[in-house]
Amino acid sequence: MTSKLIPYSISFEQNEAEMSLTEHLEEVRQRAFWSLSLLVTTILGCLVAVKNIVKLLQEPAIGIKFLQLEPGEYFFASLKVAVYTGFFISSPFIIYQIILFVLPGMTRGERKTILPVIVGSVILFIFGLACGYFLLAPAALNFFINYGSDVVEPFWSFEQYFEFILVLLFSTGLAFQLPVIQVVLGALKIFSSRLMFSVWRYVTLASTVIGAILTPSVDPITQLFMSSIIMILYFGGASIVFLIERSQENINYDNSF
Repeated sequence: MTSKLIPYSISFEQNEAEMSLTEHLEEVRQRAFWSLSLLVTTILGCLVAVKNIVKLLQEPAIGIKFLQLEPGEYFFASLKVAVYTGFFISSPFIIYQIILFVLPGMTRGERKTILPVIVGSVILFIFGLACGYFLLAPAALNFFINYGSDVVEPFWSFEQYFEFILVLLFSTGLAFQLPVIQVVLGALKIFSSRLMFSVWRYVTLASTVIGAILTPSVDPITQLFMSSIIMILYFGGASIVFLIERSQENINYDNSF
């Protein structure tokens, strides 16, 4: 087998052939090159369109005036926004390259497990971003605006606002990975659905603590929203594990006859 990488047309049967260390390193190099090239290109594209991205991120802060408190604050904040956005846009391609690299070393059963997990993880992360943008961010910002509206005028630092909104969106996206982690633990037989449901009291306490840690603000509204979302995701993941266990039991029962 030659060392030339054909990432899209090469078959699993060819990939499953034994490769030398040099061929593996060459494959890693090429996949890393294409992933990094796309990432850099995407970040540059986001820099070109950064004003539109900034306006989109400003939407939850209705009625707020932003200030540039030091020279270059808008410039460096724009760079940060472009990097985060570029990484998010290019991440599906990067994940795809990683999948193509590790798939040949997996069994057919492992492939059937890993692919739905990765697809579900990406979908949940996108839902997490949407939830943070449309629900959590407006709730948190409304709390801050209304809390001091009769005392101070809402003039905010441009950079600090975007640090707040980016951390909030990223934290919500990470929180939505909880069902994926539960499914993986259930598939590995580390935790059963019965055990997941039995520790609901500890989950309630842990969701409150995690909600306070993940939210970049101290207002109770945002923390309550985040804690509720974590609990819904947890019990949803436990229910999925339960359904998987039941389906496996039915398959084993049918095979016993």
